[in-house]
Amino acid sequence: MRSLAIYPGTFDPLTLGHVDLLQRGLCLFDKVILAVSPGRHKEPLFTLDERLDMARRLAHDMPGVEVDSFDGLLVDYARQRRAGAIIRGVRAFSDFEYEFQMALTNRRLAPDIETIFLMPNETYSYISSSLVREVARLGGDTGSFVPDFVQCALRGKWTS
Repeated sequence: MRSLAIYPGTFDPLTLGHVDLLQRGLCLFDKVILAVSPGRHKEPLFTLDERLDMARRLAHDMPGVEVDSFDGLLVDYARQRRAGAIIRGVRAFSDFEYEFQMALTNRRLAPDIETIFLMPNETYSYISSSLVREVARLGGDTGSFVPDFVQCALRGKWTS
C-alpha cells in the first residue's frame, strides 16, 4: 500500500465540504480513515453512533475509505493504525491559526506523522458543521450543504 491517512473530526454533521476533502484525500492516499471523535469538548447534536452511521453510509460508495472512531490523542490513534499522515481542512485564514498550532503539537508528539492541510473547493469554503446546525435549527434548507441522508437526519432532530 502506498499510504494511509487519518481524516479526523467530530463530523456533527458531515457536510459536503467534508466529502470534498475526503475525495481530495483519496487522490493523495490509497486509504483514508474517516475517524469520528466523540467531541467531548463540544455539545454534539448527533450521538457518536449516529455520526458513525452517517459516515458509514457516505463511505459505502467511496472505495478506499474506512470509518472508525477514536478517543484520546489523535497521534496515538494514528500510530495504532500505522497512518503516516493526518488530513486537516482549512477553509479560511481563521482556521489556519488553530490548525497550525495543533499540527505543531502533533509534530512534537509524533514527528513521524505528517499533517497535510487541504483546502476545499471554493463552493464549500464557507460551510461549517455549526453553520449547518444553525440553518437546520431555524428551519432553513440545508440541501446545498450536506448529503441528502444528512439533511433527512437534521430534519428529524428539529421536528421531533
